[in-house]
Amino acid sequence: MVIKVYIASSTGSIAIKKHQQDVVGFLEANRINFKEVDITMLEDERLWMYNNIPKDRQPDKGRPVPPQIFNDDQYCGDYEDFFQSKENNTVFTFLGIKPQPSIKS
Repeated sequence: MVIKVYIASSTGSIAIKKHQQDVVGFLEANRINFKEVDITMLEDERLWMYNNIPKDRQPDKGRPVPPQIFNDDQYCGDYEDFFQSKENNTVFTFLGIKPQPSIKS
């Protein structure tokens, strides 16, 4: 089981950059193993991402924008879904993984 975060390394959107940093920073801070997939460099991965986001989760116009989050081939959601799960303290459920044990000092 691998968490994959689809990002765009070359985007002109400050909002997209901040959203990507928020997701990646959270995963790193919580020691959640994940793989970043840069859709600007990998055409096959971009097409895979577009084709594996459920139809009911596609935007009305245009293409889905990064970050998009998957657990292996299972779609978890986009930044808004991630943000809501973070606010509700349900990120592990959102990602489909077990909570990490607490590290005691």
